[in-house]
Amino acid sequence: MQKTAILVDGAYFLARFRKVYDDRDANDARSVARTLFGMALEHVKTQERPRDALYRIFFYDCAPLKRSFERPVSGDMIDFGRSASAEFRRELHYELRRQRKMALRLGRLAERGEWLLKRYALQELRAGRMHWDELRDEHFELDIRQTQVDVMIGLDIASLAYKRLVDQMILVTGDTDFVPAAKLARMEGIDVILDPMWQGVSPELHEHIDGMQSVCPRPGSS
Repeated sequence: MQKTAILVDGAYFLARFRKVYDDRDANDARSVARTLFGMALEHVKTQERPRDALYRIFFYDCAPLKRSFERPVSGDMIDFGRSASAEFRRELHYELRRQRKMALRLGRLAERGEWLLKRYALQELRAGRMHWDELRDEHFELDIRQTQVDVMIGLDIASLAYKRLVDQMILVTGDTDFVPAAKLARMEGIDVILDPMWQGVSPELHEHIDGMQSVCPRPGSS
């Protein structure tokens, strides 16, 4: 059969992109999309398979928020739909749709409308290096969480395995939530390889894969 599917946790990939591809513009949607496609081809090549062995690249992400919220300290309104990050996400999704062999899977962001104190600000307060009356809007972040993404990844893994569409899956993630899906794929005889993009992974995740390999540059190697 000799078919390989690449499944990419979008949020994870974008976070690691800034660390491993420090010579590329992480805000250039076209560059990011092309880099992802090139990384997928490099995986196929590394597995000593022909280029046409690439079945499909699945990219899982969420559409950006389109709501406005009141900032926690100043009370000013912020329109998340017009933010630079939202515009980048829209451009990235557009560029990904134009890539060959690409399947874009979009979940949604579930916002609670609550502002949370950022970790570094909390640490500064605990250490006494900052006082409560010094807190500003930039010390808070909106409580936003992805929904449906993990479910979609699990369903795609199960579908690919049960329908025998591929004999190999490469998961670009570091999330232990995918352990049950990885176990299922292996039980169906699928070769499961993890690409954490040089990030350390938990023993639990390492236990339920057939191999681990990152094809992107190692951080600090340039």
